[in-house]
Amino acid sequence: MNLLNPPHWKAAKGYANGVMAQGQQIFVGGQIGWNANQVFETHDFVGQCEQALTNIVEVLAQANAKPKHLVRLTWYVVDKQVYLQQQEALGQVYRKVIGRHFPAMTMVQVADLIEDQALVEIEASAVID
Repeated sequence: MNLLNPPHWKAAKGYANGVMAQGQQIFVGGQIGWNANQVFETHDFVGQCEQALTNIVEVLAQANAKPKHLVRLTWYVVDKQVYLQQQEALGQVYRKVIGRHFPAMTMVQVADLIEDQALVEIEASAVID
């Protein structure tokens, strides 16, 4: 996998502007902050992000993939301000679950998510080379 960043652009921090990969593709549907039994253990934004990322890692494992195989994450949040205010704690949780691997990412604020208690939904794409 190669990270794509035009040389005259400022370096991306915490994400990649682009990723080039070749191999078997894995697409993980949007994961929210509930556990394997579809129960929310927390109503905290960062806690739900940690659970959603953990869920992604568990789905990837079913294809013998790891976080290092992620090429794209799309985050849907219901409150952009909460995301911005908790970026430091979120970064710590991200590195705990995913490590220091930063694929291409997009974050979008949405009006609502299907599950009323969900504060975040993250979908992922990965490539095993």
